Formats: sequence, C-alpha cells, structure tokens
Amino acid sequence: MRHNSAGRRLGRTTSHRIAMFRNMVTSFLEHEKITTTDAKAKELRSIAERMITLGKKGDLHATRQAAAYIRDKKVVTKLFTTIAPRYADRPGGYTRIIKLGIRPGDTAPVSVIELVEAEMKPKKVSNKPAPAKVAQAAAPAAVVEEATAVEAAEETTQA
Repeated sequence: MRHNSAGRRLGRTTSHRIAMFRNMVTSFLEHEKITTTDAKAKELRSIAERMITLGKKGDLHATRQAAAYIRDKKVVTKLFTTIAPRYADRPGGYTRIIKLGIRPGDTAPVSVIELVEAEMKPKKVSNKPAPAKVAQAAAPAAVVEEATAVEAAEETTQA
C-alpha cells in the first residue's frame, strides 16, 4: 500500500534518488534549463521552486538551508543574488515544463524544465470609462450624505 507516501521512486534507492535530485537542482539553477525525463522533471519542479522560495526569503537561515541541499556554493550565491530577485513579486510558479517527445534509445518521454521569464508584462491602460461598479459604489455615499442632511433639516424644523 502507498498510504501517505508521496513522490516518485523512479526505480532508485532512497540515497541514490536524493543524490540525483541534489545534482539536478544544482545543474538546473546553474544553467536555468535542463533536459530530462518527464517524471524527473515533475519531481524536480517542486524542489527547485522550494529553493527559489528560500532565495526570496534571503535570510541567513534560508541561505543555510539552500546550501545544505545545493552542491555548489557559486550556485547558492547565484540563487540569492540573481535568480530570487527576479521573482520577488511572483507568488509561485517559477518553472515551466515543455514536453519534447520520446527519446529514441529507450522511448522515455523527454521534456525541458526551465525558469519562466520574470518580467511580468504591464497591463494595457485603456481609455474606457470606469466600470459601473465604481459609479454604483460612489452613489450610495452620496445618498447617505443627502439622507443625513435631510434628517438634520427635519430635526431643526421639529425643534
């Protein structure tokens, strides 16, 4: 039974799998794009996004956590100085997986995993009038002001 056991085993022992993903994350962050099988890319995505999130935190504890997983100190520096600031305003989804087809040697499905572009396209500013919701929101405020003015006038006439 596979109760409460997440993640793919990929036909490897635990130590081999952990070492492989440490190497893959290091290479991925160094080159910002790697080609691998679909299953490995899907598993790599969560680890890589976790490392970028640590890079966005930027404190000493996050640096040490990333350095404990990533094998090259230069890649850790690159993560915290160049990669993480690109995604400062992005809440997640830093990677993209593009399927390439099958590998001729063993017919394994192959894909490219890469970092997405950090530049978010600015929204077009249109010259359309304001939506009706804004006008409706302003209207009740005017009605309330008129109602208080009417109540004040009634109080003065009754007194």
